[in-house]
Amino acid sequence: MAETIEWRAARLAAARDLTPDIRLFEIETDGAFVPPAPGCHINVAVQIGERADRRSYSVVGACQDGRYRIAVKRLPESRGGSAYMWSLSPGARLAVSTPGNHFALSPHRPDYLLVAGGIGITPIYTMALALQDAGVPFRVLYGARGRADLALADDLAERIGGRLECFVSDEGRRIGFAAEIERLAPGGELYVCGPIGMLEDAKLAWAASGRPVGGLRFETFGSSGRFATTGFTVRIPRLGREIEVPPNASILDALEAAGVEMISDCRRGECGLCALKILDKDGIVDHRDVFFSDEEKASDAKLCTCVSRMAGGSITVDTADRMAP
Repeated sequence: MAETIEWRAARLAAARDLTPDIRLFEIETDGAFVPPAPGCHINVAVQIGERADRRSYSVVGACQDGRYRIAVKRLPESRGGSAYMWSLSPGARLAVSTPGNHFALSPHRPDYLLVAGGIGITPIYTMALALQDAGVPFRVLYGARGRADLALADDLAERIGGRLECFVSDEGRRIGFAAEIERLAPGGELYVCGPIGMLEDAKLAWAASGRPVGGLRFETFGSSGRFATTGFTVRIPRLGREIEVPPNASILDALEAAGVEMISDCRRGECGLCALKILDKDGIVDHRDVFFSDEEKASDAKLCTCVSRMAGGSITVDTADRMAP
């Protein structure tokens, strides 16, 4: 279901680096400010070359001063959104949406386990502060490759103290989901935001624990996959088309740019509206969505074109015979 949001004119009020490749942006909107709830995101209009597009970013903190804060990681394999955001200087004009939420924090649970990987700390940070204010039991586990990658960790440690534990893979520490879930009180919930590998580990451990399926909530980001981001070819026999997908574009981007009409909404691999049937493939499908189940991904019957891609080679898909005029 499409979320109900409104677009507002806005101004970049300030920006500062949290890590060498993560920058915090403070954004003021024209008109009435809509306060974000924990787990919320805003959409930001971006310019990718000659093409207008949008990106979704989790809101950082409660934003009680009327400024939305988002953190953007600059990636070498970026599809262009992060490069555009990093090109902006304070005073730049923007268009942003009012907050939407696909990762809402459930109230009144007996215990919460919040897990973040890398830039996935942005919604988890906000949830942790909300739970701290509510005075309920919770813990935060934060995994990153190196200590320099632990954005917001120092600030979070000052606010929640020993409830935060960091796991740095360069130091040989990884999150053991089975043991951490065992520590979670009955009826507690697990919230995870991180790369697809982390989510898969969490889902396997949660299923093995026998806890209710609804007690696991998760969110990922479209740049997260098991394989390096490379270019590949998409074939559509119904349309007689062969379209190249460059490393910095999604299948959805490439098809729309080529005039193929598509249906989409979230562009984050969550809603499934942009999914297409796979007819054939020459290579490995890198499923980066959280819409399809593990079994559905293993079957390679469909893929979410907004985030999933091929690890090289080519893929043949089926889509309705609708061409933009």
